[in-house]
Amino acid sequence: MAETRSSPRLVRFGIFEADLQTGELRKDGVKLKFSGQPFQVLAILLERAGDVVTREELQKRLWPDTFVDVERNLNTAVNKIREVLGDSAESPRFIETLSRRGYRFIGTLEPPAQSQASAEQIHAQTSRRRWPKIAAGVLAILVLVLGAIITYRWHRQQRPQEQEILTAVPFTALPGQATAPAFSPDGSRIAFAWNGDPAPGTKGFDLYVKALGSETLLRLTRHPSEWISPAWSPDSTRIAFHRIAGADTGIYVVPALGGPERKLRTTRTSEPRRSESRDCARDWCPSSIISWSPDGKWIAFNTVPGDEHAMMSLLSTETLEAERLPTGADCLEQAQPAFSHSGDHLAYWCSRTDGSSEAGLYSLALPNGKPKMIEPFRAFPHGLTWSADDEKLIYSHWNTSSFELGEVTVANGSVRRLALEGSTLLPTVSPKGDKLAYSSVSVSSNIWRRDLLHPDAQAVEPIPSSRRQYDAQYSPDGKRIVFASIRSGRQGVWISSDDGSNLVQLSNPNYTSGSPQWSPDGSRIAFDSRPHDRWEIYVADVAERKPRKLITNLSGVIQPHWSRDGKWIYFRSEQLGRMGVYRCPAAGGDAVALSNDIDGVGAQESFDGKTVYFASHGDSSTLKKTALPGQPGRESAVDGLPRVRHPGLWTLFQGGIYFVPAEAPRSVRYYDFTSKQIRPIFEADKDFYSGLSVSPDGRWILYSQESDVNGDIMLVNHFH
Repeated sequence: MAETRSSPRLVRFGIFEADLQTGELRKDGVKLKFSGQPFQVLAILLERAGDVVTREELQKRLWPDTFVDVERNLNTAVNKIREVLGDSAESPRFIETLSRRGYRFIGTLEPPAQSQASAEQIHAQTSRRRWPKIAAGVLAILVLVLGAIITYRWHRQQRPQEQEILTAVPFTALPGQATAPAFSPDGSRIAFAWNGDPAPGTKGFDLYVKALGSETLLRLTRHPSEWISPAWSPDSTRIAFHRIAGADTGIYVVPALGGPERKLRTTRTSEPRRSESRDCARDWCPSSIISWSPDGKWIAFNTVPGDEHAMMSLLSTETLEAERLPTGADCLEQAQPAFSHSGDHLAYWCSRTDGSSEAGLYSLALPNGKPKMIEPFRAFPHGLTWSADDEKLIYSHWNTSSFELGEVTVANGSVRRLALEGSTLLPTVSPKGDKLAYSSVSVSSNIWRRDLLHPDAQAVEPIPSSRRQYDAQYSPDGKRIVFASIRSGRQGVWISSDDGSNLVQLSNPNYTSGSPQWSPDGSRIAFDSRPHDRWEIYVADVAERKPRKLITNLSGVIQPHWSRDGKWIYFRSEQLGRMGVYRCPAAGGDAVALSNDIDGVGAQESFDGKTVYFASHGDSSTLKKTALPGQPGRESAVDGLPRVRHPGLWTLFQGGIYFVPAEAPRSVRYYDFTSKQIRPIFEADKDFYSGLSVSPDGRWILYSQESDVNGDIMLVNHFH
């Protein structure tokens, strides 16, 4: 018979004491700010001290909903436990990780207090006769209480993952791009940058203010710039803004009702960070955001002259001297600061890996606190603001196909996606918390076909549309095209004949889908889709047009590609701790990692079936190759091939690679495997978007090309 254990209310270990009934943790008698999911995980580990608690057990007890991202929630909870206990994964004192199995509490628990009076023992013996009746009553009560607790926990865990449907209306409807909104302290006006009215012969952003309910624009600057990001003074009389404009780059201030601007400080910005997204002004996404403290004494900014990496500083509005803020040990670059409304915390994004999308959301207690990570993200961040009560942070980040808004609870790191149409970034919340404004960006891109035998001939647009279309792929017989499009309002996967006729949608119109790829026999198409809070891969029979989910042992899988024999599907895993390039059987099954590069994306198998090529994404992409299982060779960069402009701007062909180089974003070139020589193919008049495909006979090439970038400020009323 298995040994049973009692579960005492108070559990002591080291200098800590956990009250399993009230959900409180104390250190040397002092109550810690530690609750929610992390405490629940700790409580389970304490109850099973010394035993391995599998991830599946934790999921069944805490996250019974199959749509919850258990992997991320559990990793976040364990990280917070270790942070509070001063523990580490490498040299654990309390929480031990058992790879791919679960966790174990390895600390020493203090024994429960022993009985001291023999009279109590006698009383206990005489009470045993009445115990069965009492126990029956207590058991009935416990069953009811336990049922209520389980129901409460289930609903509680559901709420952070819910996608609240929000309705947004345009605050601006201007030509060009309106972006970087900032609410005035009374919530009646919004300052923003707009590039739609430059002086003749110039282009760029200037600073404007518009009142809610009015169409009158107040222009505050007349110096078109590459970028402008505003922040209001607490008394509403002035607006500070960060301008990027060559030698004039710096932090400025201007009266909110108009008047001369004044430069507070010159700043230097490194080359703007480019992301996988192409939805930002000038094809880059700004990190030069500033924030004005509630007491009016400081402006937080993230660029310092002479620094190799951008780090956070506070600019005194009185002395104009800058004070450097502390940096976390694993933080290579800080960006996009946001003061809390109370002024006692500063939140910011931290880039944790040079040249990749690994980031963390941090909070710094002011004036002399230490940085604390709220939540890790595998994403490119583009905006950050506090809720009116300072309990949550609203953020924007790039998620595979578009920007999206999310909300994270500061106390426990629980994350919720804010469901809004379109690409959403740079959020701001009104002081009362009842309104949310953000920038909605739209980049038009269309699919073009060019004759490779006559590359200088005019290109043809086979599938015209006013909406964005890209990632076009020829079928194996060259007679059909599959591509991603938002022509129906939501990004989906579409099929047409090679001339654009017989157009039908393949993916579920209710879900965002993309990255389509033909099977070698042309009968099926694999693509990624997001039916809930994570990306999944689906395979659809072209004749039936009914997608079926690819079942594998990883979550958050994107960008599929078939093996040459059709037996395997390659993809990228976004699952924390298991990121990179994998493959699994085309019929479904366990996935196998093919590379140690966690940034690997867009895998394509060589024509001889011995090697897989992939991009290691970052600001631009290095193409790599690695031998497939059972084949000789090791992983390496493709010798002689320059960096590629974007992970989606290359494709294998027999004998070489067609690609768009980072150094020439409007040029298609060809790399020959044998000679390792590169030759130009053609030049475009605009930047390329995502996707290259060459017809099987080598005659035609499909590509997508950008047209206009448009953006408006959107407003959500009754936000909370």
